[in-house]
Order: sequence, then C-alpha cells, then structure tokens
Amino acid sequence: MRLKRNSSENIRSPKRNRQSTAIRVATIATLLISVFTLNIGYANAQQDSQLHKIYHIYMKDQYIGAVSNEKSIDTLIDDKVKKVSTHYKNLSLKATSDLSIVSEQVFLENTNDEDTLEKLDDVLTIEASAFALLIDGKVAAYVKDIDAYEETIRQLKLQYISPKELKVLNAMEDSHIPLPPLKKDETRIVGISVKQSVSGITENTNPANILTVKKAVKLLTKGKLQEKQYTIKKGDTISSVAANHNITASKLLKLNHNLTDRRSLPIGHPIKVAESEPLINIELTKETKKVEKIKHETIVKRDKKMLTGEKEVEQKGADGKMLVTHLITEVDGDNASETVTTEYVTKEAETRVVVKGTKEVPSRGKGSFEWPTEGGYISSEMGYRWGELHRGIDIARPDGLTIKATDNGVVIFADVDGTYGNKVTIDHNNGYQTVYGHLASIDVTVGQAVAQGSKLGIMGTTGNSTGVHLHFEVSKDGKLLNPLNVLK
Repeated sequence: MRLKRNSSENIRSPKRNRQSTAIRVATIATLLISVFTLNIGYANAQQDSQLHKIYHIYMKDQYIGAVSNEKSIDTLIDDKVKKVSTHYKNLSLKATSDLSIVSEQVFLENTNDEDTLEKLDDVLTIEASAFALLIDGKVAAYVKDIDAYEETIRQLKLQYISPKELKVLNAMEDSHIPLPPLKKDETRIVGISVKQSVSGITENTNPANILTVKKAVKLLTKGKLQEKQYTIKKGDTISSVAANHNITASKLLKLNHNLTDRRSLPIGHPIKVAESEPLINIELTKETKKVEKIKHETIVKRDKKMLTGEKEVEQKGADGKMLVTHLITEVDGDNASETVTTEYVTKEAETRVVVKGTKEVPSRGKGSFEWPTEGGYISSEMGYRWGELHRGIDIARPDGLTIKATDNGVVIFADVDGTYGNKVTIDHNNGYQTVYGHLASIDVTVGQAVAQGSKLGIMGTTGNSTGVHLHFEVSKDGKLLNPLNVLK
C-alpha cells in the first residue's frame, strides 16, 4: 500500500504537465512582444526627430516653389502691401486670392527659399477691396466702397438738378406722401433715375482700377469711343468731320487708311468715325401746368347777293383757353417725350364767321358813270392850265376819302405812275376807260373785276399834287372826254 502511494506521489499527472508547458510558452511570448514594442517606439521617436516641414507655394495652377519658413511668406506679403499702400492710401489691401500654400513633412529639407521668394515677389499681386458698379449686370467702374458708389449715383443726378431739388425728391420717395396739386404756370421735377439697371457688389480688384467719385462720374457720363459709320455730305472736310465727332483729324485718318488729308471726300461715301457713348443715362421726369390757346375755327358763308370779292365779318371769333398738364421726360438733358395728362377748358373758343359774295362781278360797264368820290367839289376842270393840258378833273374835299369805281370793269393798271402818283386804270370793256390818280393807297390788283361803286383805294396827294384830291379822267376808244359830260 505504501509503495503505491509513493509511486502515486512521484508520478506527475499528464494534465498538469500540459498546463505548465502552456504557462512557460505564454511567458516567453509576452517577453518577446514587450521587447519588440519597445524597439518600434524607439524607431518612431528616432524618425520623428528627423522629419521637417516645408511649405509649397502655388499661384493659381502655377507652382512657384517651396520654402522652409512660412513666416518668410508672410513677411514678403506684408512688405509688398506696405509698398503698394504708399501709392493707394485709405484702401483695404491684401494678397491676391489666387495665392495658396500647402505644407508637407519631409525627411530632407531641400528648399531654396531665396529663389522661391524672389519668384513669388515677381508674380504676387496686391488687391484692394472695392465696390464694383454694375450696369445691366456688367462691371462698368470700381469705386472705394458703397458710400462712394452712392455718391457717384448722386453726382450723376446732380448734373441735371440742384442739390435742393434732389433732397426734396429723396424725402418725397422716403415719406410716400403724394405731391400737392400743381399750380398754374408751375413746373416741377417729379422723378429722376438711372435708365439702366444699376447695382453694386463688393469684390477685390487691382488698386489701379479704383476710381475717385469725380473720375467715375466722368467715365460713366462720357463713356468710351465706339466706332461708327458716317456718310460724307457736301462741304465736308477731314477737319470738319473730325471736329463734329470730337476726335482729331489724325485719329480719323487712322480709322480710314484710304483717306489722306489732301484728298477730297467723295459725297455719299461712308467712312469710319468714332463717337463717345455714355455708359449710363439719367432720366428726368417733369410736369408742368400752363394756359394754352384753343384756336378758333373759321366758317365761310356764301351770299349770292354780294359781289364776288366782297366779304363781311359776321362774327369776329376768339381763341379759347384751357389749363393743360404735360408730363415731360428728358434723357441726359434732351427732351425724349411729352404727353398730356390733363386738360381743363376755362374759356370756349368762339367761331369766326365770314360772309363772302358769290355774285359774279360784270366786267363790262353799263355806260353810265357814278360819281367816284363821296361828295366833294371840282377844284380844277379839264383844259389847258399853266401851259399844259389838264386831261381830266380834280375833285377835292369829299365827305369821305374812299375812291370808287364809276362803272363795272377790269383793273388794267394799279401802281405808281410818275406825276399821277398811285394810279388805277379801269377798262370798262365797252370802249370806255377811266383813270384815278394821286391815291394814298390802292386796294385792287391788275386783272381784278370791279363793280360800279366798289372801293379802289383812298384819296391822297401822291405824285405831282398841290393837296389831297382825286384826279379823274375818262376816254373812249382812246380819245379823252370831259368827265363832266359822262358823270351823273
């Protein structure tokens, strides 16, 4: 029994041996892992101590180079900004947004900082923050900021209205209070605006592009030269065409290589010219109220009882009046349109009525002669006096100065005739002719048919005359007759 126990005490169980072996193996593995981990950590620490950071510089898609110190880039930019700021004061300057910097860790620091910074200095541009003035969505000018933009628009408007008028308009628009009724003979401005679509946006640009308010107004007003065609007219010369289009003669010749200053310009031939066109147009709206005439109409009535050539004013007629309000639109100071918005008649027009005779005047005399004046007496009869033949009679001191045709006939002379002065001669188409001399004025014309008793003119003292009177002659078939023998 004892031997068996001893045996049992000295003999190890297979299970227990396996457990011991596993423990020994695990211990050895743990030691190996620990040693390996320590070695890797040591290697990484060695590698980290050997890495260097460099900075790659790009300008858009162009690679400039690399530097070892990022601060050197900042210093270069600061120096360049300071240098540019001496020429462009009061602007917010910075390096172009096209510049980009990418860092990288390397084992070997192989950079040439001096060359790279020199290249960067050559291509680096400094930009300024500005306010772009857009016309119909396109940049027309750059100004410093939004305040300069608003002042530019204000100055453009002040070319056509006063500061006071603009202030009143702005206040009216802000308050939305309607204008009071327009008074008679009053003209006022009711609106001013830029005709184009104008807006603005903040963006960066070359400082040289930024204009003062004064220069921006000039650019937008004067615009740029645009090439156009002009057709030569009679009398045109190189100098005159150039002056009319605000360009020099040399500029005109450059535009037209086939022309010379010695060559005459062919009429009707088109040539190239350049004209400035404003980039912006200012539209001004005004309204005015004034009294305007209503022109009267004239009506002509026909009267068969009155002789042709005779007329009477039955109703004098008069113009009417009305208050008219006009809305006027001006573009760049020139009248573009005008419309009537209201009309109010204050006085109706009165029609003029004229009565004209339609009875045909007989051109043939009746052979019986009426007295040619309104009364009066014979101051001198027909016959010889002062050694000369007095060809007719003189009638003086009538009740009226109107000279009348003694019978029907046609006027064959109505003008000045030597000693007769103003003279009228009538052919009565029956062999008889009568002459009327010394008239102050003549109321008939050659070829006019006159009726017996119709007005020929006014008694006077023209020609060879000793006083106001009518010299009257009668002849038949070319032979003088004594007027007293034919007058009633």
